[in-house]
Amino acid sequence: MTPSSDAPTGHADVRTTGSTDALPVAPALGLSLDAARMPRKSTLVTHRILLISVLAVILGVAAAYVAQLLMLLINLITDLCYYGRISDVIGPNAKPGSFVLSPAGTSIGAWVILMPAIGGLAAGIMARWGSRAIQGHGIPEAMEQILTNESNIPARMTWLKPVSSAFAIGTGGPFGAEGPIISTGGALGSLIGQLLRVTANERKVLLAAGAAAGMAAVFGAPVASLVLAVELLLFELRPRSLIPVALATVTAVGVRYASYGAGPVFPMPEVPEPGSLALAGFVLIGGLVGYASIWVTRAVYGVEDLFEKLPIHWMWWPVIGALVAGFVGWIDPRTLGVGYDNIDALVQGHFGLAVLLSFGALKFVSWVISLGSGTSGGTLAPLFMIGGSLGAVLAIGLNHVLPGFHIDLRIAALVGMAAIFAGSSRALLTAVVFAFETTRQPAALLPLLGGCTAAYLISALLMRNTIMTEKIARRGVRVPSEYAADYLEQVAVGDVCSREVVTLRASQTLAEVRPWLNDGAPETRHQGFPVVDGSGRVYGVLTRRTLLDPQWHYTQTLGELVTRQPIAVTESHSLREAADHMVAEKVGRLIVVGKGDSRRLVGILTRGDILAAHARRLREARESSRHLRFRDGLKPRPAAGDLMEGYGHARGSKKP
Repeated sequence: MTPSSDAPTGHADVRTTGSTDALPVAPALGLSLDAARMPRKSTLVTHRILLISVLAVILGVAAAYVAQLLMLLINLITDLCYYGRISDVIGPNAKPGSFVLSPAGTSIGAWVILMPAIGGLAAGIMARWGSRAIQGHGIPEAMEQILTNESNIPARMTWLKPVSSAFAIGTGGPFGAEGPIISTGGALGSLIGQLLRVTANERKVLLAAGAAAGMAAVFGAPVASLVLAVELLLFELRPRSLIPVALATVTAVGVRYASYGAGPVFPMPEVPEPGSLALAGFVLIGGLVGYASIWVTRAVYGVEDLFEKLPIHWMWWPVIGALVAGFVGWIDPRTLGVGYDNIDALVQGHFGLAVLLSFGALKFVSWVISLGSGTSGGTLAPLFMIGGSLGAVLAIGLNHVLPGFHIDLRIAALVGMAAIFAGSSRALLTAVVFAFETTRQPAALLPLLGGCTAAYLISALLMRNTIMTEKIARRGVRVPSEYAADYLEQVAVGDVCSREVVTLRASQTLAEVRPWLNDGAPETRHQGFPVVDGSGRVYGVLTRRTLLDPQWHYTQTLGELVTRQPIAVTESHSLREAADHMVAEKVGRLIVVGKGDSRRLVGILTRGDILAAHARRLREARESSRHLRFRDGLKPRPAAGDLMEGYGHARGSKKP
């Protein structure tokens, strides 16, 4: 009941108990709802998107040229270390276009064992006296900065990562160049975001734009680079991030086309459309490669754990890993360096069974030990070579056992490449689109989708963390694994707010209200009370603390205590807008007013109401039931209020 019986005609005071939790409300919320603080009007994007998009385009150009510079540096070091010259890269005899110089044609003999150790030592020294963050393949480190450090990558990473990677790869390290380029592009984007006055979210977009532009510049795959940014860096799919990153990748690929032409990175001969049996075979191959990707991931981090137990300083670990890579390279020189030419050979079907078995196994040993030692290099190209070899071997076996399937070895190699990446990183769409964009074979698209989905399924069932997240998960960083629509955006405030509200009148004095509060009745236990004027229109809100504060004289009216603008939402606002408004205003309850009448009190929304609204989401996710009925016929759809039935009971209030 209310503290006075002389309530104005037509005004119903509260008759419900509502929530009694001690959540804070801002004291004295206002003089008039005509000037109420409402949630900001939300739009898909703001004018800031124009600035971020311009910066992303600039990043796209910069990342493309940085990628070219890094590839040039890798080629120079390779040419000097393995051929004793630089004329293959610079000068009149330099090879035209985009290429990666392979150490496989070297004639230095057993010296090849020691050559990668030079790069390993350089990487170890730069990690110890520069930044240990240069170790690894780059993407996990960028993810960690996004999730824990507001996308602030140290400025020195813009040169430490590419230089250390150039030495590690150029001297024969069995890594891809894409990881360091992605990391460098991300560091460049983060640096721009730190130099300019931008929000943490905008800096994250710039980091992702730089990283995606770097990948796009290497492989000419703008869509795959965009999807990679969404799946592994942004952890969202919103216009505010999608637009700048897309512009950055398009710009980077435009620079690549201007420099090298528009051909596919991994040219592949025309392949026939697979039949239904062949398609089933590709799905099976994808599933088996996906299972192998689990063990590849475990092997990488298992080797890391072994290196952690060595009784020597971690600076020397890359040297040990490089010596192993050098020894394997002495056995098969094709395992050295970036090895994009090996990917070409796989998708063109140039490797026989013996080469596939030996090359795939040796590349796996070389790469896993080198990467686990803590050196600097990418994972994508080695995974492609390992997965492509395995996919082709499985296809040979299936064709032998089931000759009627007619599985094309070239498509099988491509499916194996994409499937091992999809399984180890769980970036399904990136794997499918990347394999398609780099080969431009439409006949392979359906096998890719089936095989990568099978690999993704196996990985999701059997492996908790991925090759991208295991390292930072061990350090306690929680990485989002799903991107779902915000449930609170789908629920209106009017569907869950408490509509029977205990109100006080502005004309009442503290002398009238305080005895009522001290009475201990259920309706007096709220932490905040709306104050209404003589016409029953909302005037403001007062907290229980304010009403009982001894500094206020008992003769003062409640209207005199209301001094701040009210904090309110309309019943048509979403719960997401309401929750954000609570956080921004540092309150635990909001006045709910009518959409067309900002003085008409509709109810009160508490944080408990917002939490209780998740009951329906949890019920839909957890409860299994059969809804198809043949005898009852169609039933009318329940009203919105009925859908939320039970929320008031969860809060301890009566149903209206």
